[in-house]
Amino acid sequence: MENYFNILFSEVNITLTVLLLILIVYWIFTMISGIDFDLDVDVDIDVDVDADLDMDFDSIEGGNLDFEDVANAEVDREHVVNKRTRQLKWWQIILIYFNFVGLPFMFTFTFWIFLWWLMSVLTTAVTGSYDNVFGFIIVLAALIPALFVTKIVTTPFKAFFKNLNKDGDKAVDFLGRSAILMSSISGDKLGNAEVLADGNPMSIYVKSLDGSELRFRESVLIIKQSDDKNYFLVSKA
Repeated sequence: MENYFNILFSEVNITLTVLLLILIVYWIFTMISGIDFDLDVDVDIDVDVDADLDMDFDSIEGGNLDFEDVANAEVDREHVVNKRTRQLKWWQIILIYFNFVGLPFMFTFTFWIFLWWLMSVLTTAVTGSYDNVFGFIIVLAALIPALFVTKIVTTPFKAFFKNLNKDGDKAVDFLGRSAILMSSISGDKLGNAEVLADGNPMSIYVKSLDGSELRFRESVLIIKQSDDKNYFLVSKA
């Protein structure tokens, strides 16, 4: 038992071990309290309106698109690889390819850290390199294989999460409801709106139905959902 402890918390493996423990605490706290932590990091996916996504992420105002929103967006491979009109940045391609986009970010991230940790611990334990420089090389080398295994393991979950909203609940029918705009929109510009559903305020992405300008804090009516189910078309209430 002491030997296992020495391996897990050796200078080579301690970083991934501590990170994994933090993630375990995060998931336990989330399950008990029901509180989810948004990753408030702006991410810009350069997909033009002419693409099948029908979204211009560059036009979103005020940093309304955070990392979790991108991570939970259902982006099909053919949309971003075969039909895009502007070239994606390398890090965007990595996020999409390894399922950090298309699945909840923390879900995929946890799988990746766990698999990276597992590969590192097992390999350094077998080779006896958990307390020397060679062990650090093994840990770094395990990063890439862990990503590929993560993609393989998490891909089957896409079908499950596709029918859930970002909070993991069954999708709410927003059509016909009134909402309050949290940003001004016009033309093909995408913005946020707040809508009450079953007494709970929820944030959704919206676009003007006819392209007319709709201003911040204006009341709108949700008319229809986009074909890709990523946003709603609205008009003045």
